[in-house]
Amino acid sequence: MRQPDPGGGLLLRVLPGRLAVCRLEAGQPVPAWALSSGFLSVTRTETELSIVCAEARVPHEVPAERGFRAFQVAGPLEFSLTGVLESLLDPLARASIPVFVLSTYDTDYVLVREADRRRSLVSLRRAGHRIPPKAAG
Repeated sequence: MRQPDPGGGLLLRVLPGRLAVCRLEAGQPVPAWALSSGFLSVTRTETELSIVCAEARVPHEVPAERGFRAFQVAGPLEFSLTGVLESLLDPLARASIPVFVLSTYDTDYVLVREADRRRSLVSLRRAGHRIPPKAAG
């Protein structure tokens, strides 16, 4: 597994396309429209079914927050690493940029509104993170 370069910040890329964060009732099955999305995260709790997927796949009537862009941390990351999310969230918080965060087995994703994408790029680069120009979406 790779670990971030301590001297060079984290390597990030901006995923293509816009995402939506959807809220469905806890007992509902995962809908087919979500399953056909390239990016998909499903979380079920006792009180809700939360789905993050391509915005274009979400029917208009589904309760959702739309217009997110995702920053992906290059991974896989070691589970023993500490401060990974803090190093991303702190500069965004200082710039008053709201976030939605997801983690997988291999890495972390920070979602920001499309309107905040450029300011996010600036804030994260100033904090020492590396986002290659062609990876900035």
